[in-house]
Formats: sequence, structure tokens, C-alpha cells
Amino acid sequence: MNSDSSSIGRCPECGSELAPGQKLIEFEESDGTTGVFAECYSCDEVVRPE
Repeated sequence: MNSDSSSIGRCPECGSELAPGQKLIEFEESDGTTGVFAECYSCDEVVRPE
């Protein structure tokens, strides 16, 4: 994921930039890292930002 505060990363499907407001859920992975699911408005999919 991108460390820029105006972005939570890019959509793995279409490459669009994902804004913090598109985040649907944030959770802790089994290895202790934070996982995120977000809604991509460009391709209308729920994705894990890259």
C-alpha cells in the first residue's frame, strides 16, 4: 500500500488510485499486519488495495 495520506493504494483490477473514503473495512491479519478492503468506484469492485 501507498504511505501517502491522501491514498490507501491502487486498485489491483484497474489501477485507479483509492482514497481513504473508499475504505470499507480494516482488519488485523494473522501475521499482525493490517489488511484493508475498499470499494473501487472505477471498476465497481471490492478490492484489497496494492
